[in-house]
Amino acid sequence: MHKSPYHGFSVEFSQHREYAPGDDVRHIDWKVWSKTDKYYLKQYEEETNLLTYLLLDASASMGYASEGNVSKLQYGQFIAAALSYLVLQQQDSVGLCVFDDRVRRWLRPSGQPSHLKELIRVMDSEPARERTGLGPVLHEMAERIGRRGIVVLISDLLDGEAPELLAGLKHFRHKGHEVVVFHVLDPAEVDFPFRQVTKFKGIELPEELLTDPTALREGYLAELRTFTEAVRKGCRLSDIDYVPLRTDQPLDVALTGYLATRSARTRKGQRRA
Repeated sequence: MHKSPYHGFSVEFSQHREYAPGDDVRHIDWKVWSKTDKYYLKQYEEETNLLTYLLLDASASMGYASEGNVSKLQYGQFIAAALSYLVLQQQDSVGLCVFDDRVRRWLRPSGQPSHLKELIRVMDSEPARERTGLGPVLHEMAERIGRRGIVVLISDLLDGEAPELLAGLKHFRHKGHEVVVFHVLDPAEVDFPFRQVTKFKGIELPEELLTDPTALREGYLAELRTFTEAVRKGCRLSDIDYVPLRTDQPLDVALTGYLATRSARTRKGQRRA
């Protein structure tokens, strides 16, 4: 929650931007349409006080789900939908980028209540597929997004090395955005509970490995700890919120815990100011 910095001030025209599905048609500039045959919206200084950009990883690895759990992509969709609802309830604006190794869909931020249906429709129409390409996508979106706001990355982060990922996140910080990373993993990826001889199939690479998982468990968990700690430390040094989540966690508990911590930190900062 936040107070409007524009309360009591007059509405002043700021700029035009292209119409996107879900935008309020009342703000279309019909004079521009008559000259260009394209729809543009008038934007005003206090059209929104807060912009939230959701970046949802829909690569093939996000489609993984161990028995009894939703897939990482479904869990990420739940997070994105819940956050979108909260932002729109506050009469702020939210946008969505769905990506794999490229930007697959991009919905510009809107503050209209009807925008939630469009966000959910787009997420529902984009299944998990293709390989992950976090670094290039993050750099592209950092350059594409104009106005400063909160960038929320929802991903399993399973792509390459931590430095490449952190470089993309730092690009957003350099542009003045606040950044939150929801690191979504399946409990089987975190605990590696496999005991009997198992055939592991690559999700993003067409490879298979038949092996005794007990021989791999210690090395696998060590690699995972090294990676997550590098990401956690890099985020902390760049003032980025890092939130690890498991798909067997109740979503309300996971989000409420983070939002409560964030709210307490904000109030503490305000008291110091």
